[in-house]
Amino acid sequence: MAPIDIPKGTRTRLTVEGADLSGSTFEDVNMSGCTAHDINLSGLRIDYANLAGLQVNNANMAGANFTDCRVDGMRINGIAIEDLLAAYNTRNG
Repeated sequence: MAPIDIPKGTRTRLTVEGADLSGSTFEDVNMSGCTAHDINLSGLRIDYANLAGLQVNNANMAGANFTDCRVDGMRINGIAIEDLLAAYNTRNG
């Protein structure tokens, strides 16, 4: 399949359904307010992203790795991540 280039500018309300976007690159893209349902993001790499207010539900996050991330206010199953990290650090020094 030939590559599709979308030049800089505003494209709102784009609907993509049943597409294979593997190997795609998204750079300097505003996706605020978007919804992604039933997607495969395995192997996805996210760098320098603003994920404030992100909602993740019913996701398989096995093997996910978060490094050098700001996590204040983040919760996992309703538990503040700061509390989990504090408990871990107290236990493991």
